[in-house]
Amino acid sequence: MDIRTFTSEGWGENAYLVRVAGERRAVAIDPGGETPELVRALESEGLTLEAILLTHAHIDHIEGVAALVRATGAPVYLHPAERPWYDRAAEQAAYFGVSVEAPPAPTHELTGGQRLELAGIGFEVRDVPGHAPGHVILYVADAGVAFVGDVVFQGSIGRTDLPQGNHRQLMTGIRTQVLSLPDETVLYPGHGPATTVGRERTGNPFLAPLFGGGGFA
Repeated sequence: MDIRTFTSEGWGENAYLVRVAGERRAVAIDPGGETPELVRALESEGLTLEAILLTHAHIDHIEGVAALVRATGAPVYLHPAERPWYDRAAEQAAYFGVSVEAPPAPTHELTGGQRLELAGIGFEVRDVPGHAPGHVILYVADAGVAFVGDVVFQGSIGRTDLPQGNHRQLMTGIRTQVLSLPDETVLYPGHGPATTVGRERTGNPFLAPLFGGGGFA
């Protein structure tokens, strides 16, 4: 699998362009501030964008959606619980003193347990709320990778002090939906470098007490 990362300045958000090696179809995940570079990659290589998948709708993960849809016409997939955040993209941006083009309405819903076949890639959608109410992760079992948004990072976890954040929900979701994956699964987070389930299970100071499923009521 060919996975390319486009990291924005400022927020340091990771957008991903994903395709089967040699395939001319691709999927974008969480297009942020580096979306123009992502579009240039699509155009220079003659790739067709089949879908835009959003792990959640915080502004740093959706600020490039409008431009990407305009450039490609690709459909947008989002969990319905994230629509209030998504629909207030301009307000989110204004809070941080920036502006953003309002994204078009999502065309498809993402829900836990859903299986999608896009650009020849099989995605399993897993619900992991807590950082955001409709946060999902996208697991590709055949490739042994998961796109985890702001659920877990190398050595850390997503913040839960934002509106509608819930620490207990996040920790439960990490235990049941992330730590349940094989240890060799590579995790591609919304910020920072990639890591693995095994590394975070034993070395992440926020998760080590959960090793073996314990340490959390």
